Amino acid sequence: MNITSNAQTQPDGLATADAIRQGHYTAAEAAAQALERMRRINPQLNALVDDLGEEAMRSIPAQPAGVFGGVPTLVKDLFMPVKGARMTNGSLVTKTAIAPFDAEVVARGRATGITILGTTTSPEFGNSYTTESRLLGATANPWSPAHTAGGSSGGSAAMVAARVVPFAFGNDGGGSLRVPASCCGVFGLKPTRGRVPMGPMIGEGWAGMGCNHVISLSVRDSAAMLDAIGGMEIGAPYAAPHDAASLLSSVDHPPERLRIGLIRELAPFKAEAECIAAVEDAARLCIDLGHEVEETQFPVEGMEFYDTVFTIIGAQTRNYVDMLGEMMGVPVDPMELEPRTRIILREKGNVSGATYAAAVDWIHAFGRRMAHLTATYDVLLSPTLAKTPQPLGSFALTDSDSFEQLIMLFHSFSPITALFNASGQPAMSVPLYWSPQALPIGSHFAAGFGREHVLFALAARLEAARPWAHRLPPVNALGF
Repeated sequence: MNITSNAQTQPDGLATADAIRQGHYTAAEAAAQALERMRRINPQLNALVDDLGEEAMRSIPAQPAGVFGGVPTLVKDLFMPVKGARMTNGSLVTKTAIAPFDAEVVARGRATGITILGTTTSPEFGNSYTTESRLLGATANPWSPAHTAGGSSGGSAAMVAARVVPFAFGNDGGGSLRVPASCCGVFGLKPTRGRVPMGPMIGEGWAGMGCNHVISLSVRDSAAMLDAIGGMEIGAPYAAPHDAASLLSSVDHPPERLRIGLIRELAPFKAEAECIAAVEDAARLCIDLGHEVEETQFPVEGMEFYDTVFTIIGAQTRNYVDMLGEMMGVPVDPMELEPRTRIILREKGNVSGATYAAAVDWIHAFGRRMAHLTATYDVLLSPTLAKTPQPLGSFALTDSDSFEQLIMLFHSFSPITALFNASGQPAMSVPLYWSPQALPIGSHFAAGFGREHVLFALAARLEAARPWAHRLPPVNALGF
């Protein structure tokens, strides 16, 4: 049976699993059709690293169990190992590495019944807001192949937006789920610090700023997956609050009247007029839904924030590169790294232990300031990005560029998303607006620590009021 017959979109993951349980089609049929879509559309997107389809087809059970039993999906190739697949992390240095085990989040995902068809592209070490690398090339945006799909989970976002799979796994250390979700017109939520496991390969990921989850077409798939993969991991350095009710249940219950703080910009980065228009449109929609919106400000200046955050990123990148050298028995050749990574290492890769500790203390103190802000407001609303999706190649750097130029280039594009990685609070990009050039522009919503249920309840109302699943990009796997 053709799963997408008589429809201009796909069923989401929960609907697909339900149809398989009811016998409308089999898990093998669902996987085979997704595999055909993936192989047909990938030459236009360059979003795939490893095709695991043949192995996946051999191992599909006749009656898969779990909330997502039989649903095909993809996993980002970045510190999220899938046993037997390459784990390049987008770098020439690790281009031949093979994962010997599943990440804990992948194992928990498998327990939901998913079928993993392949791995998706990432920039080197995930430290870019565009998915372009010397190893893998550039991943295109399904809405305009000349533009970026965002980063660093750009491959996953592109495949979801192109309707290859209903959701795909990614991770987020400074916006890497939400930035590509915004660029590709799909839904991306970054969970609370400690809610989703990072191990066993990673303990805390950029001093606790990194986290794992999925990019999805529907809000409810994101909530159901977070219910399934969330929860304390043995030995993990952080743990999120325990939810008495499922996050999926929050999708069915409208939130009470919310007090929403609207923030248009983070100084010194200026937002483009279209991004301001998008967030103001989102604010009006929230008012129409019965919520209160008032203007406020972030308790931080952007350049100080990023100088501190890159102290952590630089030190941990140095540690990782040194570890790779020890594993290979020879130091990593710096010329195998991207210029962007070399600039980060040059500026921040040799900081002292005291400087690193001071940076971690700084982001913890910043988290307390943000906690006070989200105690005042139920939700913070801002643009996901300060610019519309940029042309591929816009984020290229050379060794002659300065660290300050790197900061301005990347964070004039995405100034806000990383704030919530540092604070540990949940945040989401919701696709509510398209530019006159038909490029998606996400609106960014964040809540207090452990309050994903508020975000999912709000997102479900936004999704009902301003649906997006029917909006197909020009490059799509459905043939429409």
